[in-house]
Amino acid sequence: MAVFLIVERALALRVSRVVPEAVLKAVLNGDLDQVGAADGESVAGRLVQRWKDGASGEVLKAWTRNELIRLQRGLHLLDSIVAAAPLLGLLGTVTGLATLFPEQGLPDSQTLTRGVGLALSTTMIGLCIAIPSLVAANWLGRRLEILSSRLDVLVEALEARRR
Repeated sequence: MAVFLIVERALALRVSRVVPEAVLKAVLNGDLDQVGAADGESVAGRLVQRWKDGASGEVLKAWTRNELIRLQRGLHLLDSIVAAAPLLGLLGTVTGLATLFPEQGLPDSQTLTRGVGLALSTTMIGLCIAIPSLVAANWLGRRLEILSSRLDVLVEALEARRR
């Protein structure tokens, strides 16, 4: 699930998909007629279209916040995976160690080996899930900050045209 979320969000948060350079340049240069229906599939294109439809000020900023919330879709699940994976590894560790001590005294060597192996395996699996997920979550969060900044520039440029 983590891999799917990471790949899907990485593709969805591409700059060319959210704030295409052509749309941003057209707005900054005042060539809003160049932004057409084909650009409506990007967040920036939708915001320009809403601006053309008369949205301005706080209304346009609210639409921008709404678009940013849509871009954050699924990231809370990735954060949950980052938090839960080490805990599941810890649970496996405790379970593995609990099997070491049967009610009849000291464990035999086979039980000891199996319990320690289970403890180490689950800890390793939990960390192998959590560490890449944490790196990806941080990378995607930074990518969202960059996109948010670009959208802020776009909105401010649109607002400057209205004045």
